[in-house]
Amino acid sequence: MSDQLRPRASLRTAVVWEVLRDALERRVKVTGREVLDVLDTGGGTGNFAVPVARLGHRVTVVDPSPNALFALERRAEEAGVADRVRGVQGDILGLFDVVDRAGYDAALCHGVLEYVDDPAEGVRNAVDALRPSGALSLLGAGLGGAVLARALAGHFAEARQALADPAGRWGEGDPVPRRFTAEQLTALVGDAGIEVSAVHGVRVFADLVPGVLVDTEPGAMEELLRLEAAVAELPAFHSVATQLHVLGEKRA
Repeated sequence: MSDQLRPRASLRTAVVWEVLRDALERRVKVTGREVLDVLDTGGGTGNFAVPVARLGHRVTVVDPSPNALFALERRAEEAGVADRVRGVQGDILGLFDVVDRAGYDAALCHGVLEYVDDPAEGVRNAVDALRPSGALSLLGAGLGGAVLARALAGHFAEARQALADPAGRWGEGDPVPRRFTAEQLTALVGDAGIEVSAVHGVRVFADLVPGVLVDTEPGAMEELLRLEAAVAELPAFHSVATQLHVLGEKRA
């Protein structure tokens, strides 16, 4: 069982993992190659890189943290995919200091744009790393999810602040430097040369449901996963998702 399918982890990653796996399967069919070259920018300890490698693909993880890359190496060894996972220290704004342009069939940019000074440049670099018609999987923090979470916690002024703030932050104590709407993310990738094929809301309910309910109610975890999958592609729920996932292909 991959890391993505462990019960607790799956609440946060199941929707993205299913979409990504399908996208990789399509790339295999289109290219005629069983083994793809996949770039994971900001891939950290390998939450996605190791499962992708388990599918048989070669994965290059670029991350600024030496500790994360050390954990990635250990995790890949434990999973038996060390020969298919390579960790490189770097970041998306200096991406081509450490990897080649146009060298990858798919690129993951998950949880990166919130923390870079220039999100547009980050997306352009990820796209420039792709081969023609390569797939881009982008995951970013959703503005609406933060607004809803602050309001439900009774922090109404902070919810209003997040809604009005250009970066979507609810105050000085907010640990996330930047949040996005679905429209902002699709515009970023579109401007960088990506044809968007799908947008998904991620963690629409998972962060709002009390953990004790999910852990103790028989069948609750499975039903919540089914609910998350059911609403992921519905635009009405994108505006309240904790994260937003954009999938697309590089234009010819």
